[in-house]
Amino acid sequence: MENPQLWSPETPVLYQAVSKIYVDGKLTDTYTTRFGIRSIEFVADKGFFLNGKHRKFQGVCNHHDLGPLGAAINVSALRHQLTLLKDMGCDAIRTAHNMPAPELVSLCDEMGFMMMIEPFDEWDIAKCDNGYHRYFNEWAEKDMVNMLQQYRNHPCVVMWSIGNEVPTQCSAEGYKVAKFLQDICHREDPTRPVTCGMDQVNCVLDNGFAAMLDIPGFNYRAHRYEEAYQRLPQNLVLGSETSSTVSSRGVYKFPAERKADAKYEDHQSSSYDLEYCSWSNIPDIDFAQADDHEWTLGQFVWTGFDYLGEPSPYDTDAWPNHSSMFGIIDLASIPKDRYYLYRSIWNKQAETLHILPHWNWEGREGKEVPVFVYTNYPTAELFINGKSYGKQTKNRQTVENRYRLMWPHAIYEPGEVKVVAYDETGAAKAEKTIRTAGKPHHIELVPAQKSLKADGKDLAYVTVRIVDKDGNLCPTDMRLVKFKVKGAGSYKASANGDPTCLDLFHLPQMHAFNGMLTTIVQAGEKTGILELEATAKGLQAGKIQIPIK
Repeated sequence: MENPQLWSPETPVLYQAVSKIYVDGKLTDTYTTRFGIRSIEFVADKGFFLNGKHRKFQGVCNHHDLGPLGAAINVSALRHQLTLLKDMGCDAIRTAHNMPAPELVSLCDEMGFMMMIEPFDEWDIAKCDNGYHRYFNEWAEKDMVNMLQQYRNHPCVVMWSIGNEVPTQCSAEGYKVAKFLQDICHREDPTRPVTCGMDQVNCVLDNGFAAMLDIPGFNYRAHRYEEAYQRLPQNLVLGSETSSTVSSRGVYKFPAERKADAKYEDHQSSSYDLEYCSWSNIPDIDFAQADDHEWTLGQFVWTGFDYLGEPSPYDTDAWPNHSSMFGIIDLASIPKDRYYLYRSIWNKQAETLHILPHWNWEGREGKEVPVFVYTNYPTAELFINGKSYGKQTKNRQTVENRYRLMWPHAIYEPGEVKVVAYDETGAAKAEKTIRTAGKPHHIELVPAQKSLKADGKDLAYVTVRIVDKDGNLCPTDMRLVKFKVKGAGSYKASANGDPTCLDLFHLPQMHAFNGMLTTIVQAGEKTGILELEATAKGLQAGKIQIPIK
């Protein structure tokens, strides 16, 4: 091909190759292969290059479940997830820790996401009694070959990962198992490098495991990156799994300060985005690693979305928690505050100006309620009911100050919070206002998809908001919302993002969590109009119509 358009996250151009088989001059079979054209290069000390241009991975890890829909694949649900991640500025997906559905890989080709495909969470040494170690020796090569041959023609795939935090990494012969798997990758696909998500830094630096890999991938342990870079021959370091900051959407705890393994009676975590687990860290540390060292390849954040299971930090006292709090986006596909922190760093094409927390703090009048702002502008000024709390400018005083604007001593009084953002020249470029909400008045329904295909599968994700008479979100409302669907579609599921809520996803009702939840409706197989009504005690109902075409 002459002058082909190159595939990238920004320009996911795809072509088709048509293969035809003739027997005695007659066409007997036709096969169409979709492909893209791009180049990848990993250069010691310099980093990753896509089509000759240096870039860092702005990636997330995702488990395979689709929240309230479960693990069965729905292309519409996957597309919705990827659309949210795209707007955040995410450009890469790590399939943690399983071979991905073909539908996901095809969507990443189409929508422009690079992929690290990873098949195993354990090898020959067990993490749990009923794990893959029971089949590894007999099936590992067969499974790897199937995966590699299935996905090696996809332009979105830029590297293979052979495992995640496998106990084998610390065994004396562990590097031999890793080499066995890496050699399979090289044999079946010599065009892409191989990594592994390693979490036992002392072991893998000392026993040859990390040195043997094409790309050393480290899960967390960002403070050890410099040491790994100095000791390993690759002169590159990948953040194969990073952050694991925990937060519950719309929940804020005081004081707002860095805390490891913080636990509360309500089994939630604070959305000031300063809480994490014993092994992990706040996002700002990973941003700094990417910004300060050319030899770091970027990161894959744990995780893009909350998922069922692993309710850290409430591991040993979990009930009633049933889902994670690691997600940048909650189980209901509603972005948390942290989404806008990542967006302010990663999405270079869009303006970000986000204020937290909400401003309904009855009982805290006259007390400090820290205000944080996530923005791609360097400076902002805070006003509370017209009173200026001064300007803040990003700086290197602390790692948080590099990426957040913070007013830790803001005093709460009901009313209006306004932020004005300024560019490098001092010119005012944007402003945003949030207000203390009044009495809950009505239900607002906001569909992410404005119309659906009449294929019996297409989904609309509808954000349900409890608002006052002026449309301000009521950020502490937890009342039960009930749904009715009629016309050319059906009710599918609901979720609210509350890791402690035991409402059943499949029933047409769900409690709000801090004023919001999501309900999902599904198109039928005939064209027409789908009508959704949401009701709750004491509120005016919300109604919308979605065309099914």
